[in-house]
Amino acid sequence: MQSYKELFMEYLQIEKNASPLTLKHYGRDLDEFESFLKSEGLTIHECEYPVIRIFLSRQYEAQYSRRTVSRKISSLRSYFRFLEREEIVGQNPFLNVVLPKKESPIPNFFYEEELEKLFTVSDLHTPLGQRNQALIELLYGTGVRVSECVKMELPDLDFSLNTALVHGKGSKDRYVPYGQFAAKALQTYINDGRKQLASKKDDSSKRLFLNAKGGPLTADGIRLILKNMVEKAAMTVDIHPHKLRHSFATHLLNEGADLRSVQELLGHERLSSTQIYTHVSKDRLKNVYMNSHPRANKR
Repeated sequence: MQSYKELFMEYLQIEKNASPLTLKHYGRDLDEFESFLKSEGLTIHECEYPVIRIFLSRQYEAQYSRRTVSRKISSLRSYFRFLEREEIVGQNPFLNVVLPKKESPIPNFFYEEELEKLFTVSDLHTPLGQRNQALIELLYGTGVRVSECVKMELPDLDFSLNTALVHGKGSKDRYVPYGQFAAKALQTYINDGRKQLASKKDDSSKRLFLNAKGGPLTADGIRLILKNMVEKAAMTVDIHPHKLRHSFATHLLNEGADLRSVQELLGHERLSSTQIYTHVSKDRLKNVYMNSHPRANKR
């Protein structure tokens, strides 16, 4: 017989079409909560608001960030909502729990001159070098998430319009344009490097990015590729795929793109998710003002 947790995870996967990363986070949060209940000698049916307060106090004692605590509350609230729907519990003890106010961290991004170094380290005479060049051009040129990048297939690219069909969170698709640098790198890789990589594995995979053995490239594989590129460029900066996404959004806003357009390109459901990038534009606006307004500076 399936456990309550297994039933819920199946519901997330089948009915909600949750991503593997979302399932991983939910599973980890539920495991931690079940361990807490076991340590207190309680069952899922004995969860009331005072029990939840004890659980939350343990989270703060462990010095989890407000963002992490918020995620755990949301996970457990959804879990109990499911249990309530299935008539396994009578009430949702997380229903009236207020989420802690989230921090608004400044997004970490590359300066343009830093990115230029990364665009010069790949050996374009090798299949893997061509793949790596196409990969970084696409990540920076479209701002796609790494989870969206690994799912991308050959038919998703339209070279006549230079657009990519991106399969986003919650099965929400969007079209994102890419520039000439990305188009050239992608065409070189698809026409040459990818064919050589695909020949190593006898399958009919349409995935755009392949690994050294010819199989689909994973998210962890992309992170390792970017790390190696930074090392080749002799850069002393941290890199992760989301940093390229942050750079994409920041550079667009710095050059005058409007927030709504950037929101659509990033696939953000809420404008508030995109507004974290506006602080970077404030520096640019200040410079424009100081250099342009007749009463801003003594001449």
